Amino acid sequence: MSSARRANGILSACRLCPRACGVDRLSGERGHCGAAGVARVAAVTLHHGEEPPISGTRGSGTVFFSHCNMNCIFCQNYPISQFGNGRDMGASRLAEELLRLQGKGAHNVNFVTPTSHVPHIVEAVLTARGMGFSIPVVYNTNGYDSAEALSLLDGVVDIYLPDAKYRSERLARDLSGTPDYVPRNDAAIAEMRRQVGFLAVGKDGIAARGLLVRHLVLPGRVGETEAVLEHLLSAYGSDLPLSLMGQYFPAYKAGETPGFDRKLANGEYRRAVAAAERLGFRNVFIQE
Repeated sequence: MSSARRANGILSACRLCPRACGVDRLSGERGHCGAAGVARVAAVTLHHGEEPPISGTRGSGTVFFSHCNMNCIFCQNYPISQFGNGRDMGASRLAEELLRLQGKGAHNVNFVTPTSHVPHIVEAVLTARGMGFSIPVVYNTNGYDSAEALSLLDGVVDIYLPDAKYRSERLARDLSGTPDYVPRNDAAIAEMRRQVGFLAVGKDGIAARGLLVRHLVLPGRVGETEAVLEHLLSAYGSDLPLSLMGQYFPAYKAGETPGFDRKLANGEYRRAVAAAERLGFRNVFIQE
């Protein structure tokens, strides 16, 4: 059975993420994330704000999907991820959008918040490739992905950009509604690494394939960042490509949550960077 048919079959008893809601999305049922049987897209645009090997000089062709399988209280894209703002888009139309982004010079196509839409991604990419689409495919995820969904992406996705948000079960539960995030994230990143290896950058400085792990530093939780980095070092070694993000601000419900109702304090991001340096990571992207 083709990857596209296997992926579409999952929608009849959805198990695209670890929640495994089991709803029949093809019949109009909706699970935890709220996604239906057709892709919902909030924006398709060239984006210049990713890491340099992803955005490059011409931008990353970004497809922002609506709906999310996590409920992060600090989500900066909450109108899209939590409220489902966007428009429905069939796989053939999505394939046309991928070709349009390629025609505009995008270094890659970058699927953001993709987990709920894996079947649509697979169908659209395979359709587009039959029409001349040839740039790398980026899977830009919160890292709460199922092994089954990732298996469908083997050979479809070239670059994985997963988050590694937490090591604490309590924080994962309280901040994102995912108490099992840590083991699920560990398994997902391991599978992504198996498929594509570490991020490979060409002579032009642009990534063609591989894994880059991201971590957002949270206010008052630099110790959690240190725990995440220590785990990644133990699991993958100091050559793991890593992106430390310091752009936290109290979006969505965070403004009503004590301790998370502020930006990073002076020095918190510097402490996170110092931790990565102390642990010996050799390939770290740092925000100015």
